[in-house]
Parts: sequence; C-alpha cells; structure tokens
Amino acid sequence: MQPTDGPTATTVLRLGCSAAARQPVIPVMAAAAAGEFRLSQHVHAAGDPLRVGTVRYLGPVEGHSGEWVGVDWDDGTGGRHDGSVAGRRYFVAAGERSASFARPTALSEGISLPDALRLRYRVEDFTKEEQDEMYVFSTSQKRVSVEFVGQNKVQEKLKNFNDLNSASVSYMGVSSIGPPDELKSLVPNLRLLDLTGNLFSQWQDISTLCQTLESLEVLNLTNNTMENDIIESPMLYNIRILVLNNCGVTWELVEKFKVSFTRLNELHLMSNKLKMIMTPDGKFVQGFNTLRLLNLEDNNIDSWDEIVKLSYLKCLEQLHLNKNRIKHVKYPSNLPSYGRLDDASAVPFENLQVLLLGSNEIEDFSSVDSLNLFPSLRDVRLSDNPIADPAKGGAPRFVLVARLGKVKILNGSEVSPRERRESEIRYVRLVMGKMQSNDQEEIKRLHPRFAELKTFHGIEDEKPTSSTSGPQKMSSGLINITLKCVGASMGEKQPLTKKLPPTTTVGKLKSLCESFFKLKDMRVKLFVEEQGCPLPQLLEEDTASLMELGIGSGASIVVDEES
Repeated sequence: MQPTDGPTATTVLRLGCSAAARQPVIPVMAAAAAGEFRLSQHVHAAGDPLRVGTVRYLGPVEGHSGEWVGVDWDDGTGGRHDGSVAGRRYFVAAGERSASFARPTALSEGISLPDALRLRYRVEDFTKEEQDEMYVFSTSQKRVSVEFVGQNKVQEKLKNFNDLNSASVSYMGVSSIGPPDELKSLVPNLRLLDLTGNLFSQWQDISTLCQTLESLEVLNLTNNTMENDIIESPMLYNIRILVLNNCGVTWELVEKFKVSFTRLNELHLMSNKLKMIMTPDGKFVQGFNTLRLLNLEDNNIDSWDEIVKLSYLKCLEQLHLNKNRIKHVKYPSNLPSYGRLDDASAVPFENLQVLLLGSNEIEDFSSVDSLNLFPSLRDVRLSDNPIADPAKGGAPRFVLVARLGKVKILNGSEVSPRERRESEIRYVRLVMGKMQSNDQEEIKRLHPRFAELKTFHGIEDEKPTSSTSGPQKMSSGLINITLKCVGASMGEKQPLTKKLPPTTTVGKLKSLCESFFKLKDMRVKLFVEEQGCPLPQLLEEDTASLMELGIGSGASIVVDEES
C-alpha cells in the first residue's frame, strides 16, 4: 500500500498507526460457573487482561457459600494469601501473598486470536474523536482535516487483513486460536505474530497455530506460562524465530519441541530460571542444524560445563549468556570422543562469533585468556563481571583488549586498530613494570600474550637510567604525558604536555600537577583516559608508577579536585 501524494501519505500513515496503537476494549467474557474452568488453566481478571493467573483450585471454601476459583497470580503480588485460608490449605501458591479466591464471574477465560486481531486492527468503526485526530499540517503549521483519498480501499484491505504480515495482540487475554479455517482466511499472509502476555499454555495450540498460518516465520510467546508436557507434533518448517522468554520452559521441553521446529534460526529462552541443560544422554545437545542464535540471558546457569554441552551446534554464531551466575569460562579443547555424532573431526564452537557474558561472576584472567581459543569469536561482552570492573579489583579496558587478541567488539564498543595497538603496548609496559620474576614459564602462564606482544611491537626491556648515562640517554627514557585540568574550582587552564620518567609514581604526579597548574591548598585526583571507555579510569594507588600502570608516551591524564 504505497501512497501517491503528501496528504494521502500522511493520512494513511496516521490511519495505520492509529489502528494498530489504539487500546482496544477487551470484552468481559467471564465464566458462568467454576465448572467451566480447569486446573492449571490460565485466566485473567475480568476486564483486566494484564492481571493473569493460573487456576489452582475449584470448589467450595469453608465458611463461604457457592463455588470459588483459587488463583495464583503471575506477578506474585496482589493476592491475599498463599493458598490457605483460616488454617485450611486448599493449594500451594508461588508466593506468600500471590493467591486469592475469586467468583467465576470475576474471571475471564480469554478470547480467540481472530477476535483479538479484529479488536486490535479494526478500522471501520473509528469514533468521531479518532477521526478528528486525523489531519495534516499546512505550510503555516495549521491543522487541516483531509479527505481520505481511497479510504474505502484502505479500509477494505485492513478489514480483510490480506496485507497484514505482522501483528501484535500482546496482553489482550488471548487463550485460543479459534477455528483454524477462520484464522487462516483472516490473516493468510501473516509472517510475524507477537502473543506476549496472553493465556496460552498448551503446546497443541501452538502446533496448530503454526500449521494453520503457513507463512508465519516469527512467533513471540513471551510471558505465556507453557506446560512442559508436549505431545508428538508434526514438522513445523515455517518457524524461523521462536521467542519463549519467561514461559517456564525447561531444557527437557526444548529437547522435545526441537524435533518439530527443525529450521529455527533463533531461539530465545530468557528468564526461565534454567540452571541445567539436560540432554537425553547427559552429553551434548544434538540437532538444531540451522540455529544461529541462542539466547539464554537472565537464567540461573552457574557452571560452564552446562554451556559446553552446546559445543557442537554447528551453525551457532551467537550465544547470549548475560545475567547468569557463571564464574569460570574454559574452551573445551579436550572433549571426550563422543562429540558431534556425525563428525569425529568437529571443532567445538566452530562458528561462534558473538559471546555475551555480561553480568556474571567471572573474576579470573584464565577465563578471559580462554576466549582466544574460540576459533571464530569476534564480539565479546564482559561488562559487569568482577574481572572487568576496576573498582572491584578487575582489569581496565586496555588490559582486556590486549589479552583478547582477535576480538573486534568488546562490551558493545568497536576495538579500532589504534586502540588495539595502544592497549597492547600499554599492557606490555604494565606487565614489565610489575614482573617479580624472570621465569618465562611463569610469565607465560600469567600473561599468555606478553612475549608475543612484546616482540610484535618491538618493545625493549626498560632499565633504570644510571647517573653516568648522560643527559641525552636520560632524555630518551622519558615519556610524553598530556595533563588536562577539569576541576570546577581550578579555573580555565590549557592542557600541558610534559616529559616524565616512567618511574614517576601517581603520588609524585599529583604533586607535580599542583605545581604545574598552581593549585595551592587543593587536593587532586588523577584519571587516565582510555580509548573505548566512556569514562576515564581513576588512578587510585599513589605508590604505583606510570610504568607499572602501563601508561606510556601519548597518554592523557585528567586532573580533578577531590570532592
């Protein structure tokens, strides 16, 4: 549907946006009796599809007349008890106050998907107020009501939904797909469907949905609590992206439905409280021959051994593991012989390019160094781990860049050739300044890339300059440092570039800055600016030298005042 002129274009755009964005009024479809509900069924409060819960009890409540439905509400709040009333337990709720009893008339079983689509995207019954909002601006910025050129044709297209290829009916209380023939004739060309926050729970419904909508490629079931029992399902070749975030999914269920979803490119399993990847034989995950992205963020995985079970997903390019509890990473270079069953020469994580490990509990450099062994890894996230937080004793960005030799993107920021060169040189100097031993094996164990980088950048061993070396020799050992004053009380001062011995300590440099910038009776703090870091890094240790901190020629030091 391409508009042909200005007013029509604006009107059609506004018409489309209004039809999709207007909040539909969900009809109140309450059950007449408790017998119309079933245990484990998902329901919502009548008139409020955002308040979703699971039926846990059907029957009488002592001391109260009539039939009642015991509901455990999904959000864990808003209830009155934990499933017990007046000392008698009727069911066990998820939280202390997540449950309540309700009359059947106060609950809704939901509506069908075709009804939800009509409610969300209908256009034939705009109110006068909504029509009044459809206007364009004239050249003098006045509102001008427009005549809907081709309005009937636009309405007819949307009415029949033939051109609708993506739809969202999130949080509309959808509980069934309705008659399959009705759904198929209503949206025959639908490719993307967002069912977030509805009442689906049975895999049979999802299977029928995917079979009915043959053009469907992307299905989002976020916040639908799915049952972990699944019956045998036909092959569902059309689905490419499946989103099951916060659906109560276990890996045992994944092993069952992967047989049907044979052509998945992306599988999203965030917030499912996953701790273990349970395979039928306890070894490696098989199948998923087209899977490129697996999202396991915000789960409870704490052992890297679980992740190793994914080693032989041959097409896997992206693995998202942010917000888990992983403490250590190790490339699985010595796997048992029972690897990928169809290829004895398979390489673990052969095509993995993106590994997101943010917000875990990694605190050892051996985990960082192990990432160099992944053959195709180019994009890594380590932010919000102890090892990447200088404030908690972790490494600054330049150390991570230097230790990760093949990474092109770190923590979402591109590593430029210049940043890599400067980081590696600074890292070599840092190691040289802190070396306590000349044991090459020990150095290699602690700093696997040190010797390689030292040779590559042609860095010579730096030795203290003797008093007989002469002024020229002493001058050649100095480094150029740019100092910038930023403190509010320091006044406007031009940056200074100074030549300093690499053995200058942070405490000595503070004293020099007070002298250089004439900062009387003012205590200062120093920061080093690093390319790729949004904020300068504080230099906290007064006794550490510039050499020990890896600060070399060309570095910029920011001078601020103590608060």
